Amino acid sequence: MARVRVKDGYLLFRETPLIMGILNITPDSFYDGGRYINFEKAFARAFEIIEQGADLIDIGGESTRPGAEPVTLEEEERRVIPVIKEIRKKSDIPISIDTYKSEIAEKALIAGANIVNDISGMKFDEKMPFVIKRYVSGVILMHIRGTPRDMQKNPYYENTVQEIKNEIQERVEYAKSFDIEDEQIIIDPGIGFAKRVYDNLIILRDLEEFKKIGYPLLIGHSRKSFIGKVLGIEDPEYRKEGTLAVSSYLILKKADILRVHDVKETFELRKMLKAIEDPQIYT
Repeated sequence: MARVRVKDGYLLFRETPLIMGILNITPDSFYDGGRYINFEKAFARAFEIIEQGADLIDIGGESTRPGAEPVTLEEEERRVIPVIKEIRKKSDIPISIDTYKSEIAEKALIAGANIVNDISGMKFDEKMPFVIKRYVSGVILMHIRGTPRDMQKNPYYENTVQEIKNEIQERVEYAKSFDIEDEQIIIDPGIGFAKRVYDNLIILRDLEEFKKIGYPLLIGHSRKSFIGKVLGIEDPEYRKEGTLAVSSYLILKKADILRVHDVKETFELRKMLKAIEDPQIYT
């Protein structure tokens, strides 16, 4: 069984993808902004995610949607650290902190997080590799060009898959130059981050090319704008069916982690596909 080393243990992979439930403690995330900004609501949602079948939970305190403005360290800390501490008191579910700031990452790991999900692939904060190394945490290296504020201003690739692969590999080598080990690394091609609709679809179609890099592969596609563009649906509230279609495809293509808002539906989808693939368990 494949595994990734994370703070205080290992993340174990199965034949079907792990489900990472999203908890955005922000007022302005593109889909669920403002729903869980209150501590009590955030904590309640965290345990709902766990009960719905998530294998790990990704907690973020700053929106990284296109055009998003940064928040202060103090505000990001205020949003996420109490929730991580409270979850850890009552559950051992692996927790990922969605941040590109080394100070937030360190405080989250001390509070009980196990993985750092860095949308910049450790480009935005030069101290981040030292935090990953010091706490022997898992790290998700995502592909991005530019920053959330400007990343969707005319992104362009001559060869989408090859360029993204090369740039992910460069971030992997950067991480390893700080003695971060191969078994600590997860990669993410960055659906929706400096990508055209075409680029997002090509990434999904050619998923095997990213698996060839040799690290567990996370895909964060949930309710994103490329789904809306394909289906003609502007409001993310109505992109669930499109998201589940992509999730089905990713399960069949053997992605390793699906980062999703709709945990219950994804859990049931995964279970149904597994039953069809292996009906012997129901004899």
